[in-house]
Amino acid sequence: MKKSTRRLLGGLAIAAGAVGAAAAYLKARNMGIAPKPQKPDHVWARPGMIVTFRAELMPGRDRDERTFRVKELLPSGRISLQDFEGEHTETEFEHIG
Repeated sequence: MKKSTRRLLGGLAIAAGAVGAAAAYLKARNMGIAPKPQKPDHVWARPGMIVTFRAELMPGRDRDERTFRVKELLPSGRISLQDFEGEHTETEFEHIG
């Protein structure tokens, strides 16, 4: 390969690297300090909604004793309940189909 061809290819490689680095820098700068958190696509409960624990989790209790109202939906996707302590996940409750 001729010396001029090697210089041309080397210059193109350096230019391509510089363009890629500049694009990455601008993309990171446009993202801001911290990207905005995205809302989950699947929200399985809402505040005020009534949910019922699965019977396996509370054996010996009637359905009325296993039913509670959702107080708050937490960022992790869990919920807190009115008149019942702790954080709970979707799998703990009966599916309404």
